[in-house]
Amino acid sequence: MTHANSAGASTEALETLRTPLTRYCYRLLGSAADTDDAVQETLIRASRRAEQYDPARARLTTWVHRIATNVCIDMLRGAKRRALAMDLGPAADGGELGAPLPADRWVEPMPDRRLFGTGDPGATVLEKETVRLAFIALLQRLAPRQRAVLVLRDILVFSSKETAAILGTTVPAVNSALQRARAVLEADRPDAADVLDPGDAEQRELLRRYVAAFESHDIAAMTALLREDATASMPPFTWWLLGGERIAALMTSSDACDGDRLVPTAVNGAPGFGQYRPDAEGRLRPFAVILVEPRGGRIARIVTFLGTAGRFEEFGLSERLDRPTPSE
Repeated sequence: MTHANSAGASTEALETLRTPLTRYCYRLLGSAADTDDAVQETLIRASRRAEQYDPARARLTTWVHRIATNVCIDMLRGAKRRALAMDLGPAADGGELGAPLPADRWVEPMPDRRLFGTGDPGATVLEKETVRLAFIALLQRLAPRQRAVLVLRDILVFSSKETAAILGTTVPAVNSALQRARAVLEADRPDAADVLDPGDAEQRELLRRYVAAFESHDIAAMTALLREDATASMPPFTWWLLGGERIAALMTSSDACDGDRLVPTAVNGAPGFGQYRPDAEGRLRPFAVILVEPRGGRIARIVTFLGTAGRFEEFGLSERLDRPTPSE
């Protein structure tokens, strides 16, 4: 049933905003679970107030983003800043992981199918770049309202007037907050990376070679694929490595990955994989979601999200994986 009057917001119209709201709330919150909660709460509040919406006064998207912003800022009160391992300390000297940090300290991965939909994603390069893991982590350095201003103005291209209405403030206040937020980002903007492009034959070949090197423990092949300044990390541990040769040596020398398989997916606008590991009976089971960022034809970043085996379905990955037959 459509809950709307002639000047209200229909349930169908609100539902079309679910995916854009997911991108918006994720940029503010950096958490997949919190984003789910924020989007659902936004749509519930909007539905309850549907008859209050007047299209003569504001666009529907402006009205709904005001609700979403209030929900997200409320959720961020007292929250710790989410980060990446590289934000928390220097690179490690060896393979000792140390103690894990709580889940609320980390920027969480988000599947592309939730950020852009499962049909024709229609995602622009800007949309993909601004959900990159490193960019999401950088946004978390901003105060919540500055974060909202920057996303609304520079990414979603709301006007200063609309942004002021969304935040319940003035245009001069919006412009001032935007200037400060831009300064923070420009001071530490992450290096560019290649977004996932299924139509790019060179990128497909790079990822194919990466899977082959990983699954065969080929240190020479892996070293050739990694940039000299590549990084690798494994949240929830603060441990991370710097340098392609060191990363390749560690990845290919560990017996822990014997028999593991990688299956492609898409994570934060970048290539990703579901890593499957044999159980005691030799059956391949979900182990971890991996994000891989290419840059200039080589791999620049690898993030293995430990503890994500229960999220494989979100990434379009199977809960079990059959081993290939000898003919495959």
